[in-house]
Amino acid sequence: MDGLTAFVTGASRGIGREIALAFAREGANVALAARSDGIEGTADLIDAPERTLPVRTDVTDESSVREAIDRTVAEFGGLDVLVNNAGIAGPTAPVDEVDRDDWDRTMAVNVTGAYLTTKHATPHLRGSERASVINLSSISGKRPLENRTPYVASKMAVVGLTRTLAFELGEDDVTVNAICPGATRGPRIDDVIEAQAEALGVGYEEAKRRVFTDDTALGTLVDASDVAAMATFLASEDARHVTAQDVNVDGGATWY
Repeated sequence: MDGLTAFVTGASRGIGREIALAFAREGANVALAARSDGIEGTADLIDAPERTLPVRTDVTDESSVREAIDRTVAEFGGLDVLVNNAGIAGPTAPVDEVDRDDWDRTMAVNVTGAYLTTKHATPHLRGSERASVINLSSISGKRPLENRTPYVASKMAVVGLTRTLAFELGEDDVTVNAICPGATRGPRIDDVIEAQAEALGVGYEEAKRRVFTDDTALGTLVDASDVAAMATFLASEDARHVTAQDVNVDGGATWY
């Protein structure tokens, strides 16, 4: 990835942080986009400050997105890779107990955020010789997850967005793919498991087993570094003919 410039949303922790670190190790310039101070912590883990740009970004605010991408292009001279990783888990509740504000917030971050970053990145991506968009969906974008209606609907929307963008941008040789991680180790999945445990009336380990690991081939959660490895491949020249795909990194939880 030497010479490529990547804009990674949700780069303050978890999967986004791992993707940013993996890209930096491969030689890319990396803009670290998120609302929190965690992007500074990610930047501290990269040994090449001249190739690192923490940029405070709210993906639900179009002016914030526009300014962040413009700053990235001004700093590095272009944009080659967009990673739409920013996302929230949304509420855990039966649909008739989901608050409208929680629904709207989940859609705003997980779907509208990806639309806004892609909208403003596209003019720059079209001018790149190896451009790619990588959207983070979920296995929940392909299968049900009880008591998680807003999240599941948003991640299914990301798959549809990916497939459509692949054809829209393909004429300029921009590849567009989605990664669908399974339950991934980290603070966010811990919060989700605790919420599921409460909703199901069981303990943490029982909820993890019942909801996330029992039906996987490997019987385990996913590591964020595994997802980052797939993102690195999709951004590389080796994946120049891979587009319009939703790729599972899930230990065998889904088969399509």
